[in-house]
Amino acid sequence: MTSQEKPPLDPEQPAREEKQRKRDQRRRWLLRGLAVVVVVVGIAWMLYHFLVGRWYESTDDAYVNGNVVQITPQVPGTVVSIGADDNDFVREGQTLVQLDPSDAQVALAAAEADLAATVRKVRGLYSGVNSSQADVAVREAALAQARADYKRREGLAKTGAISAEELSHARDALTAAESALAAVQGQLASSKALVENTAISSHPDVQAAAAKVRSAYLDLQRDTLVAPVSGHVAKRAVQVGQRVQPGAPLMAVVPLSQVWVDANFKETQLTNMRIGQPVTLTSDLYGGDVKYHGKIEGLGVGTGSAFSLLPAQNATGNWIKIVQRLPVRIELDPDELQKHPLRIGLSMDAKVNLHDQSGPILSQQTPAKPVFSTDVYQRGNAQADALIAKIIAENSGASGSVAESGAR
Repeated sequence: MTSQEKPPLDPEQPAREEKQRKRDQRRRWLLRGLAVVVVVVGIAWMLYHFLVGRWYESTDDAYVNGNVVQITPQVPGTVVSIGADDNDFVREGQTLVQLDPSDAQVALAAAEADLAATVRKVRGLYSGVNSSQADVAVREAALAQARADYKRREGLAKTGAISAEELSHARDALTAAESALAAVQGQLASSKALVENTAISSHPDVQAAAAKVRSAYLDLQRDTLVAPVSGHVAKRAVQVGQRVQPGAPLMAVVPLSQVWVDANFKETQLTNMRIGQPVTLTSDLYGGDVKYHGKIEGLGVGTGSAFSLLPAQNATGNWIKIVQRLPVRIELDPDELQKHPLRIGLSMDAKVNLHDQSGPILSQQTPAKPVFSTDVYQRGNAQADALIAKIIAENSGASGSVAESGAR
């Protein structure tokens, strides 16, 4: 083969070129399809954000919180029995801890005896008023008699029927009668000052003795520590035989039917958040199948770092900005809580619906009633008053009318 002759053509070259052309064409279509998918996804995301996403804020930095009611003694004593243990359910008014009541019983008996004696002593004061009034009446009669005798003798003395000495004796008797009347009138005034405008039950001495009975009775009642609210017992630290002092924490009662959620949102998420907005929550305990529904009860007045034990001090040279979080309290539906109880400290996921922005950012109204209260500690007052009234009635005798008349 000479140099001027052409090399023979590769019979497979056209096929390879056709295959490469088809491969390039397929690649172009794939790139175009990918670009279309990216554009469609971008448009879908923008539509979702403007139509749906921007109306919701969510966080998984949320935890169940609630009231932890501490059980602490109000009087010192020795524990003789414990009525409930950790995780037990107790009802309001149920006995949790019993202290030895011996000392309180002795003190109450002494106070009752003192009140009875005081009532009887006050009865004597009212009787003294009546006696003084009787003495005044006698002295007034004696004075009238002495005055009449003096005037009669004075007339006789002018006629010379009696001597001047007898008239002088009559004058002395009149003066003595006047002095005696003045003395008993002073005594009557003193007796009235002790009981005036009072009855036996309202006399200061009786009131002071009654206060001692009430104090002793309440001390006896306080030897029995009861549950202030219904709930589950937690953190029991008391033991039988332990000597406890007022204020020492013995156990706690947690009303799980009244828990709430504290959700910590970033400060950039709070722009459109308002009180009253609905919230959907899920718990790690039950998973996504169980949803809770609530509403925002309040927005925190400070960040977590601001209220920490050692607040951050940013006035330094090496400062790094950190996005702060603000606690948001969420009220839960009580019916849903009853069906699926939660515990203190459980993790939650919270999603807030921002469509309704008519509510305030911060609460503008003062609470109309106590947010949490109990009346178990007030029941002893009525019982103490009934005991005091009974003691007064038993020791007043038939002096009720005497007291009323003496007071007048």
